[in-house]
Amino acid sequence: MLINYLKGRRKRKMVGPSKKLAEQILKDIQVKNAKGEYLGIFEERKISFTDFAQKYLVYSKTNKAFFSYKRDLVSFNSLLPVFGDKYLFEIIPQMVEEYKTKRLQEEVTPATVNRELSVLRHLFNKAIEWGYLIKNPMREVKLLKEPPGRTRYLRTEEIETLLEVIDSFSNDIKNYLKPIVLIALNTGLRKREILQLRWKDIYFEKRKITVSVTKTNETRIVPMNETIYQELKRMPQDQESEYMFCNRKGIPFGNVRKSFDRALKLAKINDFRFHDLRHTFASHLVMNGCDIRTVQQLMGHKDIKMTMRYSHLSRSHLQDAVNKLDMSWALYGHQRDIKENNAKDETAGKPNIIKI
Repeated sequence: MLINYLKGRRKRKMVGPSKKLAEQILKDIQVKNAKGEYLGIFEERKISFTDFAQKYLVYSKTNKAFFSYKRDLVSFNSLLPVFGDKYLFEIIPQMVEEYKTKRLQEEVTPATVNRELSVLRHLFNKAIEWGYLIKNPMREVKLLKEPPGRTRYLRTEEIETLLEVIDSFSNDIKNYLKPIVLIALNTGLRKREILQLRWKDIYFEKRKITVSVTKTNETRIVPMNETIYQELKRMPQDQESEYMFCNRKGIPFGNVRKSFDRALKLAKINDFRFHDLRHTFASHLVMNGCDIRTVQQLMGHKDIKMTMRYSHLSRSHLQDAVNKLDMSWALYGHQRDIKENNAKDETAGKPNIIKI
């Protein structure tokens, strides 16, 4: 008979006729108890992937931005049919690798698979943090290589044409579409961030915009240039709604795709989406000599890898930068020539002395 005490409660269990074996097993159990209570090291607890996914989604809804939570829901639609009937500790790296292959065979993009794998990795990290697992199987799984991100942007003349087209629209369309487009071009805000802006987020005196509805669920401050300042000053404020861009009932716009696509068509701008206005903002910053770190901060990128997609646009400007050295070396060479000429002049003015 084996008798063990855990958290003040006595536990009994028959382990066999050998007293020596029972004592050895008791020591092992006591060591495991100590690890759990004092060192924070636990044995895996049996919980199915489906049940833990529900716990994770509660966490996601509470702690992540709404759109990130919605993205998690979409990911679990693919993950649950494969892993749902498994216990967490039963899922091994090989299973995840097989999942990657299966998803690619379904003609899903590498980017989509990576988003699903990222959710899976975070889920396992939470399982470790909450005492359900010891090791994350995703540590041995690599994400898929993704093609370079899209960097379609408007040239200066295309921007001018687009704004001219919008100016030709009736006031009921122009009065909301033009400021929305200008904000995107001059701040790099995402469409949903713009459409959720409220008048209390605009600080005209400080020329700042507070963005609270962000992809990362973190508030950030965006500077307001003169173009945006003047455009927003001209906008009438709807006394019935706190939102800057809303319908007659005061409800914020969910989309402006119809009017924006019409403007693109009339401006003869092809292969362009609203989100590409954000790329246009970043691209023109880089082409005007703005350093990548500053662009990262203005774009609200947590990882500078996201910002580095624009770095190739600065190659011509890199040439301009090294060309500036020509001026420096030329100035140095000019100064050196002056010194040499002065030295010759001083020597020429002195009488020759013959030493005997």
